[in-house]
Amino acid sequence: MTSFRSWKLLKRNYFDGVKFGLKMKQLPFMGFLFTTMLFIVYRTTTYQYKHTEMEEKLYPFDSLKESALASGLLVGLPHGIIRASSDLELKPLWSTSSSRSKADPSTRRFLLAIPVGIKQKDNVNRIVQKFLPENFTVILFHYDGKVDGWWDLDWSNEVIHIAAKNQTKWWFAKRFLHPAVVSIYDYIFLWDEDLGVEHFNPGRYLKIVRYEGLEISQPALDPNSTEIHHRITIRARTKKFHRRVYERRGSTKCSDVSEGPPCTGFVEGMAPVFSRSAWYCAWHLIQNDLVHGWGMDMKLGYCAQGDRTKKVGVVDSEYIVHKGIQTLGGHGPPGRKVSNTEELTKRHSATGMDPRMEIRRQSTWELQIFKDRWNQAVKEDKNWVDPFLRKLRLLNRRHNP
Repeated sequence: MTSFRSWKLLKRNYFDGVKFGLKMKQLPFMGFLFTTMLFIVYRTTTYQYKHTEMEEKLYPFDSLKESALASGLLVGLPHGIIRASSDLELKPLWSTSSSRSKADPSTRRFLLAIPVGIKQKDNVNRIVQKFLPENFTVILFHYDGKVDGWWDLDWSNEVIHIAAKNQTKWWFAKRFLHPAVVSIYDYIFLWDEDLGVEHFNPGRYLKIVRYEGLEISQPALDPNSTEIHHRITIRARTKKFHRRVYERRGSTKCSDVSEGPPCTGFVEGMAPVFSRSAWYCAWHLIQNDLVHGWGMDMKLGYCAQGDRTKKVGVVDSEYIVHKGIQTLGGHGPPGRKVSNTEELTKRHSATGMDPRMEIRRQSTWELQIFKDRWNQAVKEDKNWVDPFLRKLRLLNRRHNP
């Protein structure tokens, strides 16, 4: 019995030793396997994070989807069916998708939006013919309601037509260019109809804007333009583009230390060009009840996605001519501003009424309203600090201790 028990004990010790040896041999392998799995998880998580970051930069408005779901507004819909953004691409009745949707999805897309009247048809025709070959979607805002007069143009069926009588550019933009609708476009051109484009090429212009990192820009104005309001918009013949102007005239003193309009960080409202991100900000800045948008150009620099002295500029090599025809205006001899307002002036001269005075009063009132709202918003938001004003205060303290 003793020998039998000894044999069983020896056998058990032998097999326990084998098992222990096998376990000891498996430990390095298990450690390697565990480390490999951790590395895979880490790389996958990093890749997903970077991919999400990239998507947010390319499609920043898709985040609306998550916020709406989180708030419970779309809780009744399956996640896969929700589409938070749109575009302005035409969808033909005889096809399941637009012809442009078949193109490479990585192709850059751009949008041109212009308020138009039938009396400026020839000039608008020249503008649109410049933009369509450069992969632009074009939308015309008909402020006179006369859409039928445009169908004889070859490109008329390729653009979007929206009509609302006696409405201005900013009224149309606020209602039809919502950021979620124009999110596929890299740049949005929001131009007036009275611009000469003989010396302007959209493709070359965009190359400069992208290379220089301009979030908000405009083409420079030919010095011979009928109407120029700010010196910073005048073309510098020897430059490709400029971000500031130097001037000492009256109360305006523009120098290297100037950090705001009209010395730097400024474009005028006649021909602004916005990046996707800048337009997302600018759309929210447009007041719903204001007509002409007076005063807004002085604040657009806050939408430049960074330092407005660097990310806002005027392109000189691709310039335009401002013909100075009034918004909602008529047609007259070249170089002379003639508008419906003048016709109304003649019509009402017997009564002593001058509609232009009413327009000036409305514009002044609108500008004051915008300024008051801005100041009130800044006052109410205790955490909002203007970095440019803060810099100016520091500079003033240095120069005037």
